[in-house]
Amino acid sequence: MAPDSRGTPPGTRPSARILVVGGGYVGMYTALRLQRKLRQRLRSGEAEIVVVTPDPYMTYQPFLPEAAAGSISPRHVVVPLRRVLKNCTIVIGEAERVDHAKRTVTVTTLATGEDGTGALEIPYDELVLAPGSVSRTLPVPGLADFGIGFKTVEEAIGLRNHVIEQMDIASATRDPAIRDAALTFVFVGGGYAGVEALAELEDMARYTSRYYHNIKPSDLRWILVEATGRILPEVGEAMGKYAVRELRGRNIDVRLDTRLDSCEGRVAVLSDGARFPTRTLVWTAGVKPAPILAATDLPLTERGRIRCTATLSVDGAEHAWAAGDAAAVPDLTSSEPGTETAPNAQHAVRQAKVLADNIVATLAGRPAQDYRHSYAGSVASLGLHKGVAHVYGRKLKGYPAWLMHRVYHLSRVPTFNRKARVLAEWTLAGLFKREIVSLGSLEHPRAEFALAARGLVHPGPPEQTPPKDDRPPDTSR
Repeated sequence: MAPDSRGTPPGTRPSARILVVGGGYVGMYTALRLQRKLRQRLRSGEAEIVVVTPDPYMTYQPFLPEAAAGSISPRHVVVPLRRVLKNCTIVIGEAERVDHAKRTVTVTTLATGEDGTGALEIPYDELVLAPGSVSRTLPVPGLADFGIGFKTVEEAIGLRNHVIEQMDIASATRDPAIRDAALTFVFVGGGYAGVEALAELEDMARYTSRYYHNIKPSDLRWILVEATGRILPEVGEAMGKYAVRELRGRNIDVRLDTRLDSCEGRVAVLSDGARFPTRTLVWTAGVKPAPILAATDLPLTERGRIRCTATLSVDGAEHAWAAGDAAAVPDLTSSEPGTETAPNAQHAVRQAKVLADNIVATLAGRPAQDYRHSYAGSVASLGLHKGVAHVYGRKLKGYPAWLMHRVYHLSRVPTFNRKARVLAEWTLAGLFKREIVSLGSLEHPRAEFALAARGLVHPGPPEQTPPKDDRPPDTSR
């Protein structure tokens, strides 16, 4: 008996159980290709694919900025794993430990704390480690209390709600200091996530301001803080400089070679001495490997990634494979020895294909193939109808780059269903006006009922702060 959709522990083993840890790019695409390649063996019970993931969906992260801006519905940014991986067993839970010597993975599920039976131990024959990465934070005073991440669809929609709520506060307050802080938005990190999130939200907020009688676009203050001397390094130096000029032309304060020193008391203190009272601080300054990698007996690099060979097998560990952000994969296309492939979505999707084929080849007794892929280039959006691109040596900017950004990511988002829905939303967004509604109360759906059930008078809108404090009092206990 295999684990069912509720996470029941495995029973009788098939002849080959492939356990995939992670449901992101690598996890989903690897499992998807494996279920196609092993269709007959899956039907006969000779093979089984088990996917362990904390979320029942894969998030297409390049669409998060557009979801935050309201150009795409949140449900169309995610791909439900149960629908796509019909011939796989999905276990919703966290992988806590990997013991490759015993070929087992310890998993805690949603039911672990309810039924009191403890964590599951799932045995496997072939292991695919693809847990991805998590936000890389620094010990900046106040960051844990006031910072907002931008890596999940929940964070993207929460940030959209937060920005509109700050405009509501600024419109209603009679305190100039509160108004200025509410209309000041600080983004730390000049990579894809930071630049695209800031650009899309600035576009959205500027449009939204027309519906406020006392807020003008010039009242909004947007600040991008980057520790190095350039932004968007993936698109090349020339396009990076163009992006800076484009953002500054929209009155966005881009500060290069600058770090965030503190954000205590809702004041962003920068290394150049500037201080900005703000109620919004978005942290997108890099990622680091998922914590599960430290709880394995597999070899890791100095940066905490799994040491892999060119075939995507774990170096020195048979029947273990890895790819994506969590894996240090040799870049065979580089002329410099020791170079590793960049931890980005382009490599992750292509590595997943090779990884799945190599597992199938191994099960059939055939040799595995090396992963070899030259980097095609990068595209980035700078808001509606604006972008930069560096693809196959060609540089594009403005509308052509923005159009290429949309075409490329539309072609890469999984399933025809999602492609059609996203295209339909883009079409409708071009015909009708933007939505400017904040649905922050969705994060606390029981709050209103709990107050009514206790016979309490609604206290009015709670004071809005970043994630830790940006919520009504907990009355559900």
